Amino acid sequence: MLKAVYPGSFDPITNGHLDIIERCVSFVDELVVAVLDNPSKKSLFTVEERIKHITEATAHIPGVSVKSFHGLLVDFCRLEKAKLVIRGLRAVTDFEYEFNMALANRKLDPKIETIFVSASANYMFVSSSGIKEIAMFGGCVEDMVPENVKHCLYEKFKNREEETNGFHN
Repeated sequence: MLKAVYPGSFDPITNGHLDIIERCVSFVDELVVAVLDNPSKKSLFTVEERIKHITEATAHIPGVSVKSFHGLLVDFCRLEKAKLVIRGLRAVTDFEYEFNMALANRKLDPKIETIFVSASANYMFVSSSGIKEIAMFGGCVEDMVPENVKHCLYEKFKNREEETNGFHN
């Protein structure tokens, strides 16, 4: 049984992430979407909210589970008994960072492999940070995030604007 981990912050999950999940689940028996709980990083959505968003967005995909982790990815992989890490690449700039992480993970545990999966052309420009910025200024994120996430994004920024009486710092 081949088990893989697809780690990330997923703040929020995008249709690009979903594309990677849908494509990768076809060549593994189980795919764990691992939401990084990084307290030093300021996230828009809580870990619990991100898990809920991903669980809802992947409910139609058999073989996918969603969990959170903190600390080293290789420790999480060992805990899950996963021998494969999946990383999505949008552009060449992603590759250098991801390649270095894969080498560090391989040094920590040579039994865990990393594979890189190219983003589909229609999602190459989609990033969680870009989507947050578009939504923050009221732009359309249709076709960039799952429907459940789209509503949550607009709600988050609507609440923030109400808290600041419409003024942005």
